[in-house]
Amino acid sequence: MKEKLLPGYGNIAESDILKQFRQQRVYIETYGCRYNFGDTAKFIEVLKYIGGTLVKSAEEADAVVINTCTVVGATERRMLRRLSRFRDNNLFVMGCMPAVQRDAIFAVCTPIIISPTAIRDIYRTIRTVPVGGVAIVQVAQGCSGSCTYCLARIARGSLKSIPRDEILAEIAAHAAAGSTEIQITAQDVSIWGNDIGKSLPGLLHAMDKLPGQFMVRVGMMNPASVLGILDDLVDAFAGKHVFKFLHLPVQSGSDRILERMGRAYTVADFEEIVTTFKNRYPDLTLATDIIVGFHHETEEDFSASLELIERVRPNKINITRYSQRPFTPLSSEKDFPDWIKKDRSRRINARAEEIYDSVNRGHLEKLVRFVVTESIKKGSVMARSPQYLGIVINEDLPVGYTGQAILKKDMRYYFVGQRV
Repeated sequence: MKEKLLPGYGNIAESDILKQFRQQRVYIETYGCRYNFGDTAKFIEVLKYIGGTLVKSAEEADAVVINTCTVVGATERRMLRRLSRFRDNNLFVMGCMPAVQRDAIFAVCTPIIISPTAIRDIYRTIRTVPVGGVAIVQVAQGCSGSCTYCLARIARGSLKSIPRDEILAEIAAHAAAGSTEIQITAQDVSIWGNDIGKSLPGLLHAMDKLPGQFMVRVGMMNPASVLGILDDLVDAFAGKHVFKFLHLPVQSGSDRILERMGRAYTVADFEEIVTTFKNRYPDLTLATDIIVGFHHETEEDFSASLELIERVRPNKINITRYSQRPFTPLSSEKDFPDWIKKDRSRRINARAEEIYDSVNRGHLEKLVRFVVTESIKKGSVMARSPQYLGIVINEDLPVGYTGQAILKKDMRYYFVGQRV
């Protein structure tokens, strides 16, 4: 099957992108991490600049764009089903899959591949931002880790930090356009600047000096990267523009499994980071990630993960069943049967929900400050506390509105608040 590529895949000329989408009606589906959604947001700004129109269905579109994810096998299979569904459309594909699984893509369709780098290069000449809403600002692409299970690391390549002034200018533009929640994102936010002689704490301090009413949610950080900047990072989180929210994936409560994963830290390292942050910010919101059913994970290893979440009591745990990915060091090893992974996932999720309920009970009937970050539907908005607790307020309030609310109802993953 002949590949239908734009010239120079990986470094597509701006003129080719502009030519393909000028004055076109475009339908977009985006999957995966916040970084992918950041790529789509930039693509939409490019589209608007050249007179394109975003539409709500493929049936009314001149072109279909699928921004792909391939983090686990189930996601990959879903991507291939979606690509097959649109194979008769004027189809474009971006995201992680084209970089590592082109044969799989071209087995089900013959799309044109768009490099996210090309979109970002065009966007640098435009610099427009949408009005209001939750903004995504990418601070780096790629990763310096060596996780043995991760295909995204291979797809995105080595670390390339975005220059500090470029990041600050984008944040300032979003703040001026009315965004009150700005999510900074990367494959590992904590390694920002390592390749250009800078560091994340310095970037956060610089963000905090920007004018405007906005809050920054710092994205996922690898404990191995945080250890070297821990004290400075904790200090930087004191900024008035920084949510007291920490997304720190631990992946396993067993040092033996962490070593097999190539994570380059221990459980004690992870707990040291959490303790240091919570000593400074007792009401910190903690999110972490756990992989169950990793190669050679024994029942004792799994129990160690259960014991870890009991000790640190996260507000949110992203639980993933291990999925073998092609081109990774462990891709050929014998995998666990699905029923073992499903059982462990079910058990840890049940315990996690008990922890959420217990932690949330301590927040009920408390008076908290909030800022409205987005409109959900008519008569309902999402607000965030300084600790990034989600608070649904059933009123029509404008984005950026600040006030106080009593947390009246625990919905496990957010609260219903009554404005005071």
